[in-house]
Amino acid sequence: MGVRMSDRSFLPCRIAVLTVSDTRTPADDRSGDTLVARLEQAGHILADRAICPDDRAAIGEHLTRWIEQPEVDVVISTGGTGLTGRDVTVEAHRDVYEKEIDAFGTVFTIVSMKKIGTSAVQSRACAGVAGGTYLFALPGSPGACKDAWDEILVHQLDYRHMPCNFVEIMPRLDEHLRRK
Repeated sequence: MGVRMSDRSFLPCRIAVLTVSDTRTPADDRSGDTLVARLEQAGHILADRAICPDDRAAIGEHLTRWIEQPEVDVVISTGGTGLTGRDVTVEAHRDVYEKEIDAFGTVFTIVSMKKIGTSAVQSRACAGVAGGTYLFALPGSPGACKDAWDEILVHQLDYRHMPCNFVEIMPRLDEHLRRK
């Protein structure tokens, strides 16, 4: 299935990147680096970047802070989506979601199956919306970040992508808060 592009102009998104890890530092955050390089190459703006420990409350605080900032349109986290006891990113994301984008996890699994076969079942990648901000939780490997960006997000965060994309509905994500 080919990607159709409309004659619309590109609209850059302001994207914050959160690496969830007890061990990563700015010097060795390859997954965060992968996301930043790809979003900037696509023409988007890095709004902020942080590393946070595998702690549900701390992750939730980062997400909430960015949701409340009008200069952040999208948050992409990497790490903490697995099955071990310290993997709490999905729970932290779901704590703040107003709506979950259920199909994101499904499509990510399909993309992953092509690369890593049945090992794809071990990821709990998810996405949602809160306060007019898109939130995506990706696994912590650079390969998974590359796959999620290259196969899903680069298209859905591009206003020109047809037949539809996340950017075109962005102005209406918080319309329920504006109604009188």
